[in-house]
Amino acid sequence: MNPVKRSLINLHLTVILLGGTALFSKLIALPALDITFGRSLPAFICLFIFAKFSGESLRLNNTKDYFIGIGLGILMAVHWMTYFMSMQYSSVSVGIIALFTFPVITVLLEPFFEKIKLNWQDVLSAVVVLFGIYLIVPSISLDNDVTLGVLVGVLSAFLYALRNLFHRQYFSHYSGAKAMGWQIMVICPCLIFFLDDKFISMDTHTALLLLCLGTIFTALPHAMVATALKHLRAKTFSLVACMQPFYGVVLAILVLNESPTIKTLIGGVLVISAAIYETINTHQSYKRENE
Repeated sequence: MNPVKRSLINLHLTVILLGGTALFSKLIALPALDITFGRSLPAFICLFIFAKFSGESLRLNNTKDYFIGIGLGILMAVHWMTYFMSMQYSSVSVGIIALFTFPVITVLLEPFFEKIKLNWQDVLSAVVVLFGIYLIVPSISLDNDVTLGVLVGVLSAFLYALRNLFHRQYFSHYSGAKAMGWQIMVICPCLIFFLDDKFISMDTHTALLLLCLGTIFTALPHAMVATALKHLRAKTFSLVACMQPFYGVVLAILVLNESPTIKTLIGGVLVISAAIYETINTHQSYKRENE
């Protein structure tokens, strides 16, 4: 098998694993904050070991980068917490679709970070996403758990978009595994003082699920991304990454017996279509700028 085909298969496996993280919001009977902490602890250890064996220094270049890493880590902490909260309020299907509003949110935020202007296609994408979210929301009331889950999911998407924009501008000179390792490491001291008593007294089954989430479903896919990008373009990775909601919904149906409504599925198709469009459009814009 040639390296490109192997990398593409590995990339799809990576996206399946990342989509599978959503399942743990239902499989682990802990608050979202505790799941986030339990995910982070083994994940950063594994990523640092991977970076070390890849021949990288674990140190950052300067003091400024350490402060940037801390800021990005705080954003990641709240993003992961709201990610799991969204699915605990509603369902895996609803939460993961709400999260994937982030490509369009990113495009809407970019003018505040870079010297670019919005075009009518971006505004149209935002309208499509809003309509997709409207289809998912059962009622305009915070008393409805699904509605609350959607809103928290969109907040998670906003935080993820912010983190990605700051990362691209100030932290992208580090490898993916090393950058993620530092950001995830920051999560642990941020959350340790807010852990629920249930975390301290968890049973062996819960501990094994958290270990599985932190290693196989978090550290491993981020290490696999670094390997896959050696043979694949960033555009290919971004497009395949848009399959994450599809894989997540399928896994939720198979593992958790979820039954997404037709309106949820239609809303999901609209949100993901907009995400794919913005991914393609973004890469074409960067290509034109660098020609």
